[in-house]
Amino acid sequence: MFIKKLLVVFTLLVMTSFSAHADNNVVIKGTYTKVPGVQFNFDGNQVEIIEFFSFYCGHCFEFEKSIPVIKGNFPKKIKWIQVPIYWGEGSPKPGEAYLIAEDSGKGEEMKKAIFTALFVDGKDIGKLEVLEELGVKAGLGFDFSHKLRTGQKAGEVGKAILMTKTYGIDETPTLIIAGNIKTGPDMLEHSTNSLRDNTITILKSLFNK
Repeated sequence: MFIKKLLVVFTLLVMTSFSAHADNNVVIKGTYTKVPGVQFNFDGNQVEIIEFFSFYCGHCFEFEKSIPVIKGNFPKKIKWIQVPIYWGEGSPKPGEAYLIAEDSGKGEEMKKAIFTALFVDGKDIGKLEVLEELGVKAGLGFDFSHKLRTGQKAGEVGKAILMTKTYGIDETPTLIIAGNIKTGPDMLEHSTNSLRDNTITILKSLFNK
């Protein structure tokens, strides 16, 4: 799921309204930046969206409710990949817990549970005991706890940090659409609702809707 780090110098060009994508002449509406050195990738049928998010990010928690809305506008046309990262003093363990749960088909459930634990219940999601409790509630059991404590997914969380350098990610949530179209709240007055609407606008232009 993770790509290798690209050694490129990023210069961001914000493109708004109607902009013709140089790679295949697709006319893309919306507000976004094009990631230099990363290839546009869209076959006309299904689009990949990479969501960079942090479990410590309030905007990411707010954006959760927008994801089903975006997907609902384009049934079976979106491949949504979620990449957990952590900033500053945040713990990498919530991201590891999510990735372990994802392997068992419980990623979405665990993501919501971790967000709720922090932003609703006020729990310390960096504590193993808290994450293990969430794992038990999700039906993941001892194997989940063992993998979490032994750091089975620590390498993948580290690769996610390299991905942020490849794509020039400096805030969450940030979406990478069709390989190199980047959009986030900082381009939209820090509004997650605007990010939702802007993402739908970009996707409509890709699918010519």
